Amino acid sequence: MTTVLDSLSHPTFSTEDAAWWRQAVVYQVYPRSFADADGDGLGDIPGITSRVPYLAGLGVDAVWLSPFYPSALADGGYDVADYRDVDPRLGTLEDFDAMVAALHAAGIRVVVDIVPNHTSDLHAWFQEALAAGRGSAARDRFIFREGLGPDGSEPPTDWVSTFGGSAWERVADGQWYLHNFAVEQPDLNWANPEVREDFLTTLRFWSDRGVDGFRIDVAHMLTKDLTEPLPSQAELDSLPRDGRHPMIDRDDVHEVYAEWRQVFDSYDPPRTAVAEAWVDPSRVPLYASAESLGQAFNFDLLEADFDADQFHRIVTANLALAASSGSSTTWVLSNHDVVRHATRYGLARPARGADGRPALKHGNEWLLSGGRQSDVDRVGGLRRARAATLFVLGLPGSAYLYQGEELGLHEVGDIADEDRQDPTFFRSPGVDLGRDGCRVPLPWTREGSSFGFGAAGAHLPQPEWFAAASVQDEEADPASTLTLYRRALALRHELQGPEALTWVETGRADVLRFERPNGWSVVTNFGTEPYALEGEVVLASADAAPGTVLGESTAWLVAPSA
Repeated sequence: MTTVLDSLSHPTFSTEDAAWWRQAVVYQVYPRSFADADGDGLGDIPGITSRVPYLAGLGVDAVWLSPFYPSALADGGYDVADYRDVDPRLGTLEDFDAMVAALHAAGIRVVVDIVPNHTSDLHAWFQEALAAGRGSAARDRFIFREGLGPDGSEPPTDWVSTFGGSAWERVADGQWYLHNFAVEQPDLNWANPEVREDFLTTLRFWSDRGVDGFRIDVAHMLTKDLTEPLPSQAELDSLPRDGRHPMIDRDDVHEVYAEWRQVFDSYDPPRTAVAEAWVDPSRVPLYASAESLGQAFNFDLLEADFDADQFHRIVTANLALAASSGSSTTWVLSNHDVVRHATRYGLARPARGADGRPALKHGNEWLLSGGRQSDVDRVGGLRRARAATLFVLGLPGSAYLYQGEELGLHEVGDIADEDRQDPTFFRSPGVDLGRDGCRVPLPWTREGSSFGFGAAGAHLPQPEWFAAASVQDEEADPASTLTLYRRALALRHELQGPEALTWVETGRADVLRFERPNGWSVVTNFGTEPYALEGEVVLASADAAPGTVLGESTAWLVAPSA
């Protein structure tokens, strides 16, 4: 009998296609909220394996898994206690191998998250550092400093953590360690050769298990210049981020990635990587170059309104950036850190700063105000989300989808305080609701204690309206968002051609049209009045009369010869 592991020897995709990532559709799985096979309320690796037919039917090219490593979940798994194992609550390495085999057999590649800026405070290295004391080799793997004041009881600087509060934490013997994120996430010292070598080992470990690529968490923060005297927070904030900043986006981080690139290129085909790098646009090509990680996330659409001018500007700028590095760009509308785009597009337009950007990023103005579902135009938000999705899937480059967006899921805003898990919420109670609302476990069926997620309920509460957004419900509806995604991904594979785009004048500022080299055209009406057009519509985000694109919708057209 053929087992799932046997399928690794005959994947349905070409192992010789080293450029598969350039225009791939990558589906992000947040493992703890995708599918629960063992019924403990937490999603797991066998749960993902059980849903491979669904992923294959959706038509994605690759799956990106958010961290599945052993973790205390101080930050949703981004506090990693062991980089070369699976959290026992999520499965085993054998389960991981079976999942990779099943995905490969279905023609789906596997990308995993690497979290190199920091470990968990439960990591063996950090526990060793605590026991070893001042001046030890174990402490040099991290960033320890003496405190200020006569007894060292004040932190070394006034630096503020991303999650709030001091970026320093004092240990029992009086020293302080740096944590740019949660207190349970001590920063690694990337000036230490042992740290660098250990991550090369980790990259080889997962590559040897069949992983096709890596997503690099906060790729711009690894290397640091901690030469005394250390600057104040105000001084840090005032310094330009031009490659010489002490903490952010330093040029020398690419020395690390040059070593990683040697590891990636030692495999056939080479392993891929994509940087999560929140940096100035002029700096993105450094991460996306063939000598560094090879591709970088473009997050601009996460901050954009559903607006023709913004979309046109963002697409034009990011295609130019990709061309300058020789890479392809990435398009993202939702992920595990932001308010889902169906909800963002259903909110009133946020206040904008002098630079034209939202005063608060990622829809957080809604979260900061309490995340009331009544504040959301759910119908309009989903209509705009469907239109934006078809626009993005027509673009050259790779598209990253976040689990549940293919169901048209909205953000779950009304989670009781006692049910929340995100450290952002607990570090700012009553101020920021955090990211739990986009991490609620998926609804697979209309009924059941967790809408088919697992037998014992879900680790975050699911709202009643999930029933109508379940996979079971939407599979039976030819007008559902799931059906739209399936048709779009199938057509994308059929129509996708060279990585090029030509803008076409539409005569209206609120309507964008671009053409791809093979006769494929995408028309998005960002306004509310219908737009007349000529051509054969092969797919639309909203039904319309022939020769019409409705307001807030997108149509795909093909030339007669295409």
